[in-house]
Amino acid sequence: MLYNTENPHGGDVYERDIELDFSANINPFGTPEGVKAAVSASLGALYAYPDPYCRRLVSAIAAHEGVPKEYVLCGAGAAELIYSFAFAERPKRIAELAPTFAEYSLPLADAEIARLCLNEENGFRLGRELIAFIEETKPEALFVCNPNNPTGLRADPALIEAAAEKCRAVDCRLFLDECFMDLADEPESFVPKLSEYPNAIVLKAFTKSYGMAGLRLGYCICSDAALLAKMSRAAQPWNVSTPAQEAGAAALGEASFLEKTRRLIKKERPRLASALKGLGLTVFDSNANFLLIKAAPELGEELLKKGIKIRSCSNFHGLAEGFFRIAVRLPEENDRLIEAVKEIL
Repeated sequence: MLYNTENPHGGDVYERDIELDFSANINPFGTPEGVKAAVSASLGALYAYPDPYCRRLVSAIAAHEGVPKEYVLCGAGAAELIYSFAFAERPKRIAELAPTFAEYSLPLADAEIARLCLNEENGFRLGRELIAFIEETKPEALFVCNPNNPTGLRADPALIEAAAEKCRAVDCRLFLDECFMDLADEPESFVPKLSEYPNAIVLKAFTKSYGMAGLRLGYCICSDAALLAKMSRAAQPWNVSTPAQEAGAAALGEASFLEKTRRLIKKERPRLASALKGLGLTVFDSNANFLLIKAAPELGEELLKKGIKIRSCSNFHGLAEGFFRIAVRLPEENDRLIEAVKEIL
């Protein structure tokens, strides 16, 4: 195997027969029909290079987010933009939460890394200790996933703004990953504050919200044009394909699709959590479209034997064997998971 397997993620359903994938936190309704139609309509343009500046998509994102076009940079998925940021800034001292999404520090392995360890006893909630952590470590870049992956918890908006203030005071970039915000309860993005905080950058993606993981499309928003220019130079040219650009523009018109999804998640998440707790598992509170649970380490492998995949969180800093992340899916799919866990236990 020549590919990078240092940091495995959820969603790898290609090596074994998987009937139900709960390991990737993707919209349970799949991909909107309008997005599929836009991809089909773009096939005639495959002979030509894609727009290297994503002009139409950038205009659509800017209008959707209520920001100038100069604030927007697109990439081949959120992951590419994380790497572009890392290669553009090359910070020597970085900080992140633990547990959190592992890709932030991966391209910065030579940097000094400080981690704010979240406490299992209080459900991995993030509080004012973040401000003291910034003051103490004085990083050049701080990565905050909001809602956090794998806990699903959203930080208080006032805390995020206080963190942006403190980061500005210590000359630190605040990298805010909001890839799960669209599917969170009562989403509240930091984007409206970006004009006040040029040291902050918000990351978003179409992957989870619109069921577009296979197309690889994300974007970031920042009021510092010089930073976005450096990030653009750190990426390869023509990095966003024509089908992805057309799909993204179409997805932004699917507001009712997201509303329907949020209603489902708000109903199904507590039902799934309650059922798993009733089977003796530890289930942590979440505001997003997934749950962090604690169970016997064998649970993941036993579910695989039944064709059901959940995400082992043993490779997250601060977590160990027995922690799993479970996506909230359609009612009948959640019922199958509950029944499978019941049979195993």
